[in-house]
Amino acid sequence: QVQLVESGGGLVQAGGSLRLSCAASGRIFRRYPMAWFRQAPGEEREFVAGISGSGGSTYYADSVKGRFTISKDNAKNTVYMQMNNLNLEDTAAYYCAADTKGGSWYSTRANDYIYWGQGTQVTVSS
Repeated sequence: QVQLVESGGGLVQAGGSLRLSCAASGRIFRRYPMAWFRQAPGEEREFVAGISGSGGSTYYADSVKGRFTISKDNAKNTVYMQMNNLNLEDTAAYYCAADTKGGSWYSTRANDYIYWGQGTQVTVSS
């Protein structure tokens, strides 16, 4: 069993930065691929960034490439997402996800992930 807890969301002005954290329980964290998704009101949950279990491979949605950076600290059982140059379109609830059905390190599909956090709200103002 894995429990994920996100933190770091809040209010930020356009052009500002935030760093989201996702703390995972257990010693098996390093074995799992991880991803961040986001969901705005009335919208489907969409992929933002993903990372392999080792942290050696990362991938991003085109909308955040060059602005967001996902990373892992396996010793701390934590995955991070640094978000720079935030804009109004980044406003959403952000969710951390872990492990994939079938064990692939790569997936942009929400229904491929097994474990989910409760979400943390990011609101960007002008």
